Formats: sequence, structure tokens, C-alpha cells
Amino acid sequence: MATGANVRAMLLLALMCVLQRSEAVWLSLPASGTKCVSEEIQNNVVVLADYVVISDDHVNPTPTISAKVTSPYGNSIHHQENVTHGQFAFTTSEGGNYLACFWVDGHNPGGGDVSLNIDWRTGIAAKDWDSVARKEKIEGVELELRKLEGAVEAIHENLLYLKSREAEMRIVSETTNARVAWFSIMSLGVCILVSIAQIWHLKLYFQKKKLI
Repeated sequence: MATGANVRAMLLLALMCVLQRSEAVWLSLPASGTKCVSEEIQNNVVVLADYVVISDDHVNPTPTISAKVTSPYGNSIHHQENVTHGQFAFTTSEGGNYLACFWVDGHNPGGGDVSLNIDWRTGIAAKDWDSVARKEKIEGVELELRKLEGAVEAIHENLLYLKSREAEMRIVSETTNARVAWFSIMSLGVCILVSIAQIWHLKLYFQKKKLI
């Protein structure tokens, strides 16, 4: 029978597997055109990604690609050309949708689609825990507890970010509703004024023609 410590350790490992945000993405890049991946990330979050061209063609050389990563406001964070693999790492300075785009440089001897593997990690999943363990001389359950603590902090920050986004959306929705209400009232007022003006004009016309 497993001891209580072993059970807790297994539970911690299971929780870490669930809480880590790491995603492997496969893209099939056409000979001409661009494919992109994106993720909405809050401010002050570490992002680490590796990408590599996968080629089964042992006759022709591996095709090269270009990569560009942009922030939500269009600022260029990473740009590489004529590479078969690469890496980008940064800490977000603004919250929003971060976009990574890839395309073939045109030096593809095979002429077909190019397979690209992307390992995209953010937040707690991007942290180098091996370096932390060596630096602080921790291991085993203590290291897993440290990972869990980091995951909980990341979840708390995400919740605060979602709460702030929800508040922003609520303000925008309330502002929009108020503007629509005022626009409806103004439209109704304009319609009433136009109707009164039409009636007054018809009355003057009939009086001029001595119909009334």
C-alpha cells in the first residue's frame, strides 16, 4: 500500500500535468502563403517556443522557412528568415492576442507542403525548473510543491486577468447600451419633428390653395 506521502506526490504530479500550459502544434505550410498560430496572453507572462521543419526527404535538402512574431499592437518581437529551426522567448509587455506566422522562403526543392512542428509554452510551463532545482538544491516532493505553487500563482493571475477583461467588457457593453438608447430616443425625436413639420407644411399648402 502506498504511503500518504507517495499518494500526495502522485496527486501533485497529476495536478502539474493538468495545470502546465504547453502546446505542440503541427502546421502544414503551403509552397506559397502564410500560416499563423495565435494565443491570447496577459501582461508580464514568459513565452518560450521552439519550431523546426520536419522533412522525410533524404534526397533534397531541408526546405527553409521564415518566421515572424508580433504583439497585439503589431510590434515585431521575433523575425527569422531562411532557417530550418529556431526559437523565440520573450516576456509579454501588453495583454492581448500574440501572433506567430510562418511561410516557406521559396527554396523548397520538393515543391510540396512543408511540415512544421511548434512547441509553444507560456507561463509556468516555460520556466526552467531544472535550473531552479540545482540553484536552490531542492528535489522530489519539495520541487513538485514549488511547481504547484507557481501553477497556483499563474492560475490566480489568470483569474485576475479574466476578471479585469470581464469588467472592461461590461463597461463597453453598458456604454454601448446607453448610446443605443440615446440614439433610439434621438431618432424617435427626429421622426416626431419631421412628422410635425410635414403636417405644418401640408396645412399651409391647403390654406394657400383655400382647401381648408
